Amino acid sequence: MIAPLRVGVIGCANIAVRRMLPAFAASPDIEVVAVASRDRDKARRVADTFDCRAVHGYAELLARDDIHAVYVPLPAAVRPRWVEAALRTNKHVLAEKPVSTEYACTRDLFELAASRGLVLMENVMFVHHRRHEAVRHLLADGALGELRSFHAAFTIPPLADSDIRYRPELGGGALMDVGIYPLRAALHLLGPELDIIGACLTRGTGRQVDTSGAALLRTPGGVTAQIAFGMEHTYRSAYELRGSEGSLTVDRAFTPPAEDVPVIGLHRGAKAEEIRLEPHDQVAATVAAFAAAARAGTPPDTSDTLRQSELLSRMVRIAARSEHTAWGTAQDLKISA
Repeated sequence: MIAPLRVGVIGCANIAVRRMLPAFAASPDIEVVAVASRDRDKARRVADTFDCRAVHGYAELLARDDIHAVYVPLPAAVRPRWVEAALRTNKHVLAEKPVSTEYACTRDLFELAASRGLVLMENVMFVHHRRHEAVRHLLADGALGELRSFHAAFTIPPLADSDIRYRPELGGGALMDVGIYPLRAALHLLGPELDIIGACLTRGTGRQVDTSGAALLRTPGGVTAQIAFGMEHTYRSAYELRGSEGSLTVDRAFTPPAEDVPVIGLHRGAKAEEIRLEPHDQVAATVAAFAAAARAGTPPDTSDTLRQSELLSRMVRIAARSEHTAWGTAQDLKISA
């Protein structure tokens, strides 16, 4: 019998307590050893819930020699420091998305992990859901004819004013929090050669971070991708693919509950079909993928993660350069699309 991967958690963020720690605890591949917080009482409360040790301080957790891997759900602006620290203590890392808000930093962290034979994996969970693999198969089988375009949106209702996603010093903003989902879906389905044509970011009234945005991208073959995102909107989590002979729709695309019955809507001419799949827990699938990679010492393919990081950084620069206009383009930075 293979021993479980012994994991420590750096920080008691909501996603850690609500989603990841329950998934770790339920996994036969994982043993949760400790939870760290700068708040001693918070660490104790969370540790008691998940029957593990409470550690006061992140460095103290990394100093433990009974932990093989760590999960890092800290805010985006401070996440890279602790991802790097974990790698330098020879621990595998599952990091919340994005690994960092700058492409150069993300690239350097993955290079550090590779140089030490360690797994660094970004916690983009929807790509582990079987529904998107089924979509890939439909595209490969020509279900839509020649692919023409991709459209995706992820928007959420307004957050509490105190939410860290409204704080620029912590790396907040809609692009890094929710924009990453439709962008990654475009890369996942259209390939890493996808490039930016234009982008815009908008700040809501009184906000110091972007609260909505959009981007237009295309592949070398001319397939376009339109993505929209925001965090002061009605809820929307969906994508659509359109081809020469049909279209395909996926609702509840990015954060479906484990018990949700996945549906793919297929439309060809006057005919509409619902392809219904078995429920699949993408959180559990992500945990299993990380544990398997760490045990084997073989990181998953990082090409989409690195391309995603590069495009996110470029979207920020394009939007900032063209803040005086409604829509920034790659030409504004002399970037070839």
